[in-house]
Amino acid sequence: MSERTVLYVEDNEYNRKIVRLLLKPTSYRLIEATDGETGVALAQEMLPQLILMDVQLPKMSGLDATRILRQDPRTSQIPIVVITSFALSGDRERAAAAGASGYLA
Repeated sequence: MSERTVLYVEDNEYNRKIVRLLLKPTSYRLIEATDGETGVALAQEMLPQLILMDVQLPKMSGLDATRILRQDPRTSQIPIVVITSFALSGDRERAAAAGASGYLA
């Protein structure tokens, strides 16, 4: 893919809209998933250049999805930034243990 692609895995429509608006004037293509299972499938299929991953997701947590993507040779090197608007004590450490490249609260 010649186009730079960002996969945003987030179940909250408002949060997805914010990222959509932020990326609209850029050259990035945004792909969205609303649950962890779909996020993993899209990452494996589309091979984005960056994944923004929410922590609390339906069907599979963002941390579990991150662990799966890190174990897959096709997605193991894609930067994954774990994002949460509901930060809990220890989330940064749990995100790092799951293989996240970064963490934003």
